[in-house]
Amino acid sequence: MEIAIGILLIISFFGFAFYCIKGYNLMAGFLVMATLWLVLSLIGTLGASPDFIAANKVLQFGPGTDVSLVKVLNTVYQSGPEGWGTILINFIFGAWFGRVLMDTGIAGTIIRKTVELGGDKPLVTVILLDIVTAIIFTSMTGAGPVMAVGVIVLPILLSLGIPKAIALFTFIASVGAGSYLNPVFFQQYRAFVIDPDKLPAFNFGWYAGAWGYAAAGIMVVVTIIMTAIYLATSKKSHAWAAQAAPQAQKDAPGYTLVLPLLPVVLNIAFNFSVIGGFLLAGLLALWLCGKFNKGFRENIQYINKLMYDGTVDTAPMVGFLVCLPMFNTVAKYASPYFSAVLGPIIPTQPLMICALFTALLFFSLFRGPLTLVGCGAATLGVLKNVASFSVPFMYCVFAIPTITGNLGSCITQSWTAWGLSYSKVESKDFLRLSVPTLYIGGAILFALTFIAMGALGGEWFV
Repeated sequence: MEIAIGILLIISFFGFAFYCIKGYNLMAGFLVMATLWLVLSLIGTLGASPDFIAANKVLQFGPGTDVSLVKVLNTVYQSGPEGWGTILINFIFGAWFGRVLMDTGIAGTIIRKTVELGGDKPLVTVILLDIVTAIIFTSMTGAGPVMAVGVIVLPILLSLGIPKAIALFTFIASVGAGSYLNPVFFQQYRAFVIDPDKLPAFNFGWYAGAWGYAAAGIMVVVTIIMTAIYLATSKKSHAWAAQAAPQAQKDAPGYTLVLPLLPVVLNIAFNFSVIGGFLLAGLLALWLCGKFNKGFRENIQYINKLMYDGTVDTAPMVGFLVCLPMFNTVAKYASPYFSAVLGPIIPTQPLMICALFTALLFFSLFRGPLTLVGCGAATLGVLKNVASFSVPFMYCVFAIPTITGNLGSCITQSWTAWGLSYSKVESKDFLRLSVPTLYIGGAILFALTFIAMGALGGEWFV
């Protein structure tokens, strides 16, 4: 019976991957999949062998046990989404901070100063803009901030004669590179792997020092090199459809340009809270840029408006992040069945896992089975049950396809879809540039993961 249920789960898994590839609503997809997998898992317990049930404590519920069916249902549909409340709050404050940086002119000033430094040399300007974009998005999150920065960066790149597909590619890839050092994304993806309370030593500071700095740096360098190669083999073009964003009346004060890094630095150096860092840096930015120049009531209303705008920026993600924990929770009930079918053929050595994931990086696109913001949560659940990989190793293995694959390369990502429409770039033209970069950068990052995380043991194991 367990084999039959496992096969049905695998079929549904690929059906869900196809659903994601077609671009259908992810919130509804995860809700349906969570329910389907829960039903199949429950049915499986009725006919599975006693040895199989005895070997999988997670499936031991009902009469004669300490866990009732109602408790299982409550865990999936109530406790799961509630547990992700902290992740949603971090997203909202991150988007608020992004709105602050845009409204104060800090982000725009950083970009304009970067362009001035690059002068009339397009490749130098591209290199500087890639680095600055990555730095900005170590703290900014959400589709709104990406779009707000994009309407400044993309017209600049296009006005330099850079083909529009290359301009969009290098910008989106740089956003992805910076995301490796974004504490909001770290907290979100860590929650897939383990509850932070169960392994508090695996915090953002440890992660950044052991892997994050190197990963972000590698992807910035790879993006720059690939952009230079693409530029060398393309024709210069001044034809573009995107309209430049209105210029700010004046630049933000020079001493405020370090504020985008403040939340990240505080968290890494002092383990200061992410939200506290966003609030401190955001309020400093508003004060130092002269935005608190009205009465108390008006200033509060202004802060409230920025919070509203930031919340709107995160709205498309909220439904997804509410239903996703249901799917993640159900995955633990479904994973024994996956293990029964796939366990004998899935590699159990870190080197083989890195090699396999490198070869299959294409499946991180279109919300595929390697990305945590697609149907990769199920793959993670299976992998966690077939071998004792360390938590940091598992995090990095799935962060690569999720960040470089989805955030920085995939046309189903919201800000990439916006960029395609804004700059009038065809999906196939973007993918021709992003997929080779995904494989080259991903291969290097998986080598780094094996070297830095492959041999971890002791407290780091699940």
